[in-house]
Amino acid sequence: MEKTVKLTTAQALVRFLDQQYVSFDGKETKFVEGIFTIFGHGIAVGLGEALDQNPGKLKVFQGRNEQGMCHTACAFAKQNNRRKIIACSSSVGPGAANMVTACADATVNHIPLLVFPADTFASRQPDPVLQQLEIDTSLAVTTNDAFKPVCKYWDRINRPEQLMTAMISAMRVLTDPAQTGAVCIALPQDIEGEAYDYPEYFFKKRVHRIVRQAAASEEVADVVEKIKKAKKPLVVVGGGAKYSEAGETIEKFCNSFNIPFGETQSGKSACKSSDPMCLGGIGVTGTSAANQIAKKADLIIALGTRLSDFTTGSKRQFNQGAEVVTINVNRFDAYKMDATKAVGDLNETLLLVIKELSKSKYKSAYKDEIKTAKAKWDKEMERLGGIVYTGPKFKPMIEARDPRTLPEFHELTKATLTQTAAIATVRRCIDENATIVTAGGSLPSDLQRMWTTDERCGYHAEYGYSCMGYEVAGALGVRLADPKKEVYTFLGDGSFLMLHSEIATAMQERAKINILVFDNCGFGCINNLEMTHGMGSIATEFRYRDKNGKLSGDLIPIDYAMIGKGYGLKTYTVRTVEELEEALKDSKKQKVSTLIDLKVMPKTMTDGYDSWWDVGLAAVSESKSVRDCRKEVEEGRREARKY
Repeated sequence: MEKTVKLTTAQALVRFLDQQYVSFDGKETKFVEGIFTIFGHGIAVGLGEALDQNPGKLKVFQGRNEQGMCHTACAFAKQNNRRKIIACSSSVGPGAANMVTACADATVNHIPLLVFPADTFASRQPDPVLQQLEIDTSLAVTTNDAFKPVCKYWDRINRPEQLMTAMISAMRVLTDPAQTGAVCIALPQDIEGEAYDYPEYFFKKRVHRIVRQAAASEEVADVVEKIKKAKKPLVVVGGGAKYSEAGETIEKFCNSFNIPFGETQSGKSACKSSDPMCLGGIGVTGTSAANQIAKKADLIIALGTRLSDFTTGSKRQFNQGAEVVTINVNRFDAYKMDATKAVGDLNETLLLVIKELSKSKYKSAYKDEIKTAKAKWDKEMERLGGIVYTGPKFKPMIEARDPRTLPEFHELTKATLTQTAAIATVRRCIDENATIVTAGGSLPSDLQRMWTTDERCGYHAEYGYSCMGYEVAGALGVRLADPKKEVYTFLGDGSFLMLHSEIATAMQERAKINILVFDNCGFGCINNLEMTHGMGSIATEFRYRDKNGKLSGDLIPIDYAMIGKGYGLKTYTVRTVEELEEALKDSKKQKVSTLIDLKVMPKTMTDGYDSWWDVGLAAVSESKSVRDCRKEVEEGRREARKY
């Protein structure tokens, strides 16, 4: 007879997780680092008991907000190139619901995230239990059903023995480069504590091999034929380049065949910024160098990218006659934009393309265009880094604005610091090998354009879901993944107000992070979106309610340095480039986490460079400015590719 061991479902789960490993390029790594949790109702005495009794080598991390701890886990997995994870568990009800956003974030970005939300009683005997969501059309539905559309795999353990097949399937998805994303295993609270005689072989060490499968030779041949016919191709480097560790191979490909490349948010820092073929960010938040070359390219070579609307300029960035080839491990992404596709590991497939293309002695027809475009952008970078607020006659990058805002903000804060100058200053002052983190708002736009690094994976952006609130938690995840490097997270005041509670976890773990809060008294990015499309400023600046009942009163001052000080951080408030330089210099000396409250003048972020973004602007409006902008939207749609 097979040997068995009597354990609760939760105890069996912990023992199983502790025995999961991955192997990539011959290197074996423990896959599950630990479990993040907030021990609320439904999870504390079930999974909590199991972790208290025998966690094995799993670390238990204490979260402060369920969404925040999941963002930390996502960043940890991403910075480990998806080969290590931290699982997350929550209470039933609101604790579970708080994790849904992070699961969507993980699935959009193809990041492995394993969550264990507590659930109601499988027996239903005490229904409705505390925090239970009751749906009168089906008693089988709970809060955890909300995870189904945002997860790559979903299961509910209604009997202890179901844990075995559920967890094998969970590992199948989490370790699959093509299918990975969020995985939800719902744990009814009574089942967590029920016992079962599990076979011992369920707890054996499992090594999940992440293999490099190159695309089929026929698909490689198709891609090579398209490239051979192209005179001016352009490579788009996506996040898959990082996970395949294909940066050096891409550089070899581009330099061998004289093909320039642009970077997506996720793909930035897969390759070195100093590479002569690197044009920087591409698309809506791209550089003039990348976007001008893109408009004239006759072939787009999309490497490991989802081809989102920001990358493709809502499918208007590229010449309508340009063809597209893709190399992607995910077949769904490979099929986009009617591409000629090669489905397989990016690095292995591109090596085959290089081998075959070399036989034809192919070279693109570019002459001085790449060097000229880069030189022009370098001059623009110098200009952006030197912009300083000079008073009432100052003209910001973003012209559409409330005329009160700039003088009022300056009077309130005494700031002369601009957002572009601040970014240039940070780049100049911090270590070359530091990692930066960013997510939603205007900062990712500026950073994709302005940030340069030769540190592979030194640029960590969450932009697939553009999730404001990711930044502080994400910085912690990056630091946990690589504790030897300084981590700087760039976020606006709007993002900071949304979610910064994992500062407490960073302090608890003694994991130093550097938080750069760009305070411009509002949701500056969306204010720009409103006003550059003919609208007024509505509910995007942080203003008091006025005597007419509108949110158009005075700006609301907030001392973010004081908030950081309350957590125990070393904090600074800066209003000038000189003050920022001093703060950055001192922050390097600190052992504790730091927060720099940057008072940056509104409307001093970068504007668009030769790109376009489709938005759902009103087709009928009393405002002439809106009607005029609607015409521009319609013109853009006519010029964009249809699919």
